[in-house]
Amino acid sequence: MHAPDPNLLLPLEAEIVARTQESANIFSLHLRLVDDAARMAFRYVPGQFNMLYLYGIGEVPISIVDDVLDGEVLIHTVRALGRVTRGLAQLQVGDRIGLRGPYGRGWPLKSAQGKDVLVITGGLGCAPVVAVIHRVFRHRKQYGHLTIIQGVRHSDDLIWREHYDRWRDEPDTTVLLAADKARPGWSWHVGLVTELFREVSFAPQRAMAMLCGPELMMRASVEQLTARGLPEEMLYLNMERNMQCAVAQCGHCQFGSRFVCRDGPVFAYPDIKPLLGVAGF
Repeated sequence: MHAPDPNLLLPLEAEIVARTQESANIFSLHLRLVDDAARMAFRYVPGQFNMLYLYGIGEVPISIVDDVLDGEVLIHTVRALGRVTRGLAQLQVGDRIGLRGPYGRGWPLKSAQGKDVLVITGGLGCAPVVAVIHRVFRHRKQYGHLTIIQGVRHSDDLIWREHYDRWRDEPDTTVLLAADKARPGWSWHVGLVTELFREVSFAPQRAMAMLCGPELMMRASVEQLTARGLPEEMLYLNMERNMQCAVAQCGHCQFGSRFVCRDGPVFAYPDIKPLLGVAGF
């Protein structure tokens, strides 16, 4: 195993230029790299992630949700669960953290050109594909029909409601939402997100699906999509594992013979089909 480039392990300083509280325990940080040259050189593929470092506490892998101001500001959406993320939740505009990345393989946007795109997510799983959705809208003529399906456990868990309202007004776009449980006034589907598939129409031989969320949900979605004729090689899944080094050295995110931080987090379904649902992987 080759040692990683030391530069890949050194965090750059990033300033919080905006902060949004998305829900009780989910927030978004808008980060701007302080170094001008690093900021100008930064490039990423939707689906890749950065390691966000809180000085003296540790770091955590967070997907790049999107970029604004011609890539000068990077948006990361975080759920406050552990020591590092709870620490990040206390920061405000003007505070600085460390950032290194981007890491991993992103979504196959070039291969998706000319095809209908199905984005299927659960929980906060939408975060790694928001950049995909925005890229499709920015280059709309390069893609076919866009279907966005999002499921949450409870209707109160849905974040980015204004995004979905805006997206469903876009041409050649379908937005479907589901909640396992819902408060009165929820106008979308109540039940499993996979139950929405009966409302989806697509041509299997010219479509691609991108899935992100709980593995049980993704497995159930794969079964339904392949039963509808979608080829397995047109299915891509975002896998979540305990990524700590981001350079395939620590072994925490090993997934069979692969490492999620290096070989993923986006995988073609045939590459990981034998590992899904297997205890220990």
